[in-house]
Amino acid sequence: MDAAEFRKRGKEMVDYIADYLEKIDTRQVFPDVEPGYLRPLIPDHAPQDPESFEDVFKDIEKIIMPGVTHWHSPYFFAYFPAASSFPALLADMLCGGIGCVGFSWAASPACTELETVMLDWLGKMINLPGEFLAGKDGQGGGVIQGSASEATLISLLAARTKTIRWLQSEKPELTEADIMGRLVAYASDQAHSSVERAALIGGVKIKKVSSDDRFSVCGSALKKILDEDKASGLIPFFFCATLGTTPCCSFDKLLELGPICNKENMWMHIDAAYAGSAFICPEFRHLLNGVEFADSFNFNPHKWLLVNFDCSAMWVKKRSDLTGAFKLEPLYLQHHHQESGLVTDYRHWQIPLGRRFRSLKLWFVLRMYGVTGLQEHIRK
Repeated sequence: MDAAEFRKRGKEMVDYIADYLEKIDTRQVFPDVEPGYLRPLIPDHAPQDPESFEDVFKDIEKIIMPGVTHWHSPYFFAYFPAASSFPALLADMLCGGIGCVGFSWAASPACTELETVMLDWLGKMINLPGEFLAGKDGQGGGVIQGSASEATLISLLAARTKTIRWLQSEKPELTEADIMGRLVAYASDQAHSSVERAALIGGVKIKKVSSDDRFSVCGSALKKILDEDKASGLIPFFFCATLGTTPCCSFDKLLELGPICNKENMWMHIDAAYAGSAFICPEFRHLLNGVEFADSFNFNPHKWLLVNFDCSAMWVKKRSDLTGAFKLEPLYLQHHHQESGLVTDYRHWQIPLGRRFRSLKLWFVLRMYGVTGLQEHIRK
């Protein structure tokens, strides 16, 4: 396919997507297929010779669409509300066209710098404390992760490293194995399973804190379990608070929990994956009160803010807590500006090395809807 055919086929694909979304309400939401439906519809081997775009295109409706669950249908009521918009889709096309792999500033300066600025924009929209913003010389900042699960895992691993290093500085005789065996993370009994999974991957114990009659964790419940565990010689190091739980959208009591975590020198991460988008509306912002006590905070614009998957926004008060846990500098990734203090290398903020130019989606959507347009969307 040359550029001329790409222009032609690209227009055809845009028309197909537009038609799909305009008429999505006419499609059956959940596919009426059995497991393994697709294999008999395609050959056992890749084609030896090239096939035409027409042949590929006609198989979209014949093979793919019969097995698609239509998340954007107005009749789709499962999981969470999936966000999408034409500006975001156009930005994704540009992202794919540019095709950069933004693991460092040098790999694509615009990919890095636009993300830093967009997370500051978004942070200001939900009135995050200034400590979470990068600004021109701040210690915090934001990053786009693939999902809230990644954000929770990253924060837990950073907290683990920070705790181990602090304890070893206080008691050099302690080995990492001595400490790891005693570390405990905590979350509500209503918290998403991804929190438990993060502890599983991180190799630490996790305990569930009982919620009250409104399915929220309060300060007294956390303090009780912390006192018991410390008396048993365990080391509490991480608490994940949830704002908008998956079972019933309950909210943990940050104003009670935050001071306890700070006093106990525990990392507090806030998971607001679904509900966090609502905080752009002033009438809902009080639900985020207490975020000032947190070390990290996350919500998913791809769930409610018209930015298509994947776009999970995460902020930290001290970015050095992340880079200190994940920073490795092999020769082939080094560049002239990395120690200048002027640039961010997001490979130190995440699990994978490479990353897509995801901030384009935020840039397009925030500019073309504006804060007021997005607030109207949330309210509707």
